Amino acid sequence: MLKDIINHKKWSASKSALLNQFIEHGGQTIAELSKNLGVSVPYTTKTLNELIEIGLVQTTGKRDNYSKRAPKIYDLIATSGYFLGIDSGKDNLTFGICDFCGNMIADPVKIDIDYKDNLECFETFIKSINSFVEKSGIDKSQIKNACMSIGGRVNPEIGCAYNYFSCLGKPLAETMSEKLGLPFCIDNDTRCMTYGESLKGVCKGIKNVVFVNVSWGIGIGIIIDGKLYQGKSGFSGEIGHMHIYNNDIICHCGKTGCMETETSGSALLRKMNQKLQEGGTSVLTDKVMKLHQELTLQDILDAIQKEDVLSIESLQRMAVELGTNLAGIINTFNPEMLVIGGDLSVTGDYLTQPICMGIKKFSLNMVSEDSQIVTSALKDHAGLIGACLMARSKILQGHS
Repeated sequence: MLKDIINHKKWSASKSALLNQFIEHGGQTIAELSKNLGVSVPYTTKTLNELIEIGLVQTTGKRDNYSKRAPKIYDLIATSGYFLGIDSGKDNLTFGICDFCGNMIADPVKIDIDYKDNLECFETFIKSINSFVEKSGIDKSQIKNACMSIGGRVNPEIGCAYNYFSCLGKPLAETMSEKLGLPFCIDNDTRCMTYGESLKGVCKGIKNVVFVNVSWGIGIGIIIDGKLYQGKSGFSGEIGHMHIYNNDIICHCGKTGCMETETSGSALLRKMNQKLQEGGTSVLTDKVMKLHQELTLQDILDAIQKEDVLSIESLQRMAVELGTNLAGIINTFNPEMLVIGGDLSVTGDYLTQPICMGIKKFSLNMVSEDSQIVTSALKDHAGLIGACLMARSKILQGHS
């Protein structure tokens, strides 16, 4: 098994470093690997041959456009291991599996879940995961690690999620591993999105990035010099709970005036409800005012796709306000790229352009001009792809 191989006493840090090169940069020649790692060609060749011998790396072709003998390209063997990712939303779960090369092997599966912090809901959750794995066509023994993306405060080192199945009385990752019979880890949803985007999305190869997760709440993921920043206990990036407003609106964290009380999916939902109650005209008016049905955030996102003017205007006012707040983040981190992602990123320029306006108005020009502001390429799949890739990464983490 892959995990057994990597945990073997003879496993070396050089093997992990070489595997990480393939993970971050894809197929490479020996000369390219040697240069990127800063080690000699003979040393690289020796380590590479060891990885070939244990079935993790193979030759995939030759480098083109060489007048003399073309060097071989080496890369990971996709079928040497599979990784399960789970992305938890406010009222849904999304499952996926990637191979050792980081390719998703099937379309993601999304299910609705009525989350409750009790053992009955947890057992339903376990059954849903087992059902997905059984239908995936991948034998559970081939899944070498699993990772779940969870919103809020998550300590990935000890596997604790402080607002998800706290009824268990012990670390969630430990319980999940016992119940599923799989190695299991957890991480913050925004950090998973950031990691997925850095390997498979719009900021691939960029060393200094801030990823903004605009979903039910607000959070940021931070990449500094090519590495994810976690903070001491994995709690970094909780900008949604910075005290910004004197609005007396109680945030779900229990405090008032948090950034996300005015600039998040939950804030957008509250403001749209208010506008409809005040007589605003929208494709959602009948649902709320005549049918007396509960409005959801997805309803608003669907209405924006239909070019509903009230929904678009509400989103854009919120986005300018969010940009105003993010100006401080630009001034603080001076990133090469600021990526706008999360559930609301499916609205594309409707969200990103007003954010740019707010940033431009309130950030330092010299600093903001350094930062490219873009929309997530992975959009609503960023958390799932990131979770799959994080599961792969964490096998190597303790050995690099």
